Amino acid sequence: MSKPPFQVDESEGPRFTRAFVLHPDIKSDRNRRGAELALAEAVSLAHALRHLEVVGHLAVPLPKVHAGMLFGKGKIEELRARFEAEEIELVLVDGPVTPVQQRNLEKAWGVKLLDRTGLILEIFSDRAATREGVLQVEMAALNYQRTRLVRAWTHLERQRGGLGFVGGPGETQIEADRRAIDLQLVRLRRQLDKVVKTRTLHRAARAKVPFPIVALVGYTNAGKSTLFNRLTGANVMAEDMLFATLDPTMRRVELDNGPEIILSDTVGFISDLPTELVAAFRATLEEVLAADIICHVRDISHPETEDQADDVREILTTLGVGNERPMFEIWNKIDLLPQAEADAAQARAARDQDIIAISALHGTGVESFMSIISEALQGRVSQEVLRLSFAQGKKRAWLFSEGVAVDEVQDEDGFAVTVRWTPKQRAQFEQV
Repeated sequence: MSKPPFQVDESEGPRFTRAFVLHPDIKSDRNRRGAELALAEAVSLAHALRHLEVVGHLAVPLPKVHAGMLFGKGKIEELRARFEAEEIELVLVDGPVTPVQQRNLEKAWGVKLLDRTGLILEIFSDRAATREGVLQVEMAALNYQRTRLVRAWTHLERQRGGLGFVGGPGETQIEADRRAIDLQLVRLRRQLDKVVKTRTLHRAARAKVPFPIVALVGYTNAGKSTLFNRLTGANVMAEDMLFATLDPTMRRVELDNGPEIILSDTVGFISDLPTELVAAFRATLEEVLAADIICHVRDISHPETEDQADDVREILTTLGVGNERPMFEIWNKIDLLPQAEADAAQARAARDQDIIAISALHGTGVESFMSIISEALQGRVSQEVLRLSFAQGKKRAWLFSEGVAVDEVQDEDGFAVTVRWTPKQRAQFEQV
């Protein structure tokens, strides 16, 4: 993988790199989010990267983007003095920075610099645990680095001569470096193809077992892993941190009065998710495409919950997830809302069958969530009395083996069996 933009010497114990977060508040950006909230998210991203000490942060009003330097000369000089005084080693810019801008800013400030894409790639590189996750992140990082060779090397102007005295000037170093990256990408794709084939075989094996798949998706830090742990008893990392978990986790869950399901916890989404990562993680996110039900977990207490929900829907659309399967909105963290707003959220959920209000941390509404998922998979449960003759022993045995029989009375003609079942179970009974 590419050399990290900053080094951490741990020979004498962990040393934290002093970092500063900048959010360019570009006035011409019609779709820009609130500067303070965007800056807060960028700081949270920085905290998600180990060995970083966020010394300061600032939202910089930017009337226009300067092509070569991003900021104006006065602001650059002002920030340079501040970075020197606070001994900043790494500047994190919450937004896109071109290779030329990055090179010029690093030279002007005497620090290393990462833009939003580079920071997210570093976090993913730090967190990826499975072989597939590592390969996907490495591919995304190489694709990103390939476009930034203008910054990554100081010897790009040198040319390597041909053989002897008659050879031409040869290829420039930047061309050689780009070719080396391309070769490494080819090797990584081959390795990833093998891993993806294995995942496909596992998916095909699961398809033979009649366990429906329920996928949890949502904005990062919305509480997916907390809900996953509560439902499954697993110990997936769940912290108040962006991208606490990256690799997908699947567990079998038995719903009350319902079928067994496979619950899938996926990587969290984020606004302006790098296109390199969307492409790289497509194989992982194919678990969402194979799901029978999709549960969109939202942090309903977040000030920008609607914008976050729009970002998630946009990424799902990019992945090819349409309206052909049931999708529920899980309004999580209602315990963080003022009481009046929490009551309003629960009232809205009671009216809208596609919304479920819960607190995954405290368990509020989780039983209702499981019942709604069970009903969506099977249909509404009904109760009725069946008349079975003594000759229908096979059907009677099926009712008890499936656990749908709740009472039975025997008389001279046979059995009167009271059952609670779904339309799907009734159809299965007819086939016995």
